[in-house]
Amino acid sequence: MMKTVAAKRAAPVKSTDCELCRKAGGSVIWRDDACRVVLVPDPDYTVFCRVIWNSHVREMTDLPAGMRAHCMRVVFAVERALRDVLSPHKINLASFGNMAPHLHWHVIPRETDDAHFPNPVWGPRRSKQAGRSTRKLPPNWRALLARRLAQLL
Repeated sequence: MMKTVAAKRAAPVKSTDCELCRKAGGSVIWRDDACRVVLVPDPDYTVFCRVIWNSHVREMTDLPAGMRAHCMRVVFAVERALRDVLSPHKINLASFGNMAPHLHWHVIPRETDDAHFPNPVWGPRRSKQAGRSTRKLPPNWRALLARRLAQLL
């Protein structure tokens, strides 16, 4: 019975009231039938990724176990791809769709000179002058990231 309830909750549904149902949520760099990986435009973080579940699901526990495993496999693949391509100081993972109650994970590479380090990216800035990290990205980092994701997934 529990699987039936979870499967019903995870059925492909779109909500016209949900921004992540109506729009991609960023520049899509990888997708499958269940979810997509997007680059989010952020003035402080050039490489701010989100893994977004395609159907309107509010919580991880609304997904059946196999779908939860798939979602986390994608989150972990994005983390691994970012580490392989960018070698950041740290990766932040977060899932808390308070503003967009649609299942999604933030995967954010961090540098010690970014705008908020060591605070969370949503926390206080280190200083008013702090901005994007001075770390240089490989010129073809988007293509490298997409290729590495495709290899991992």
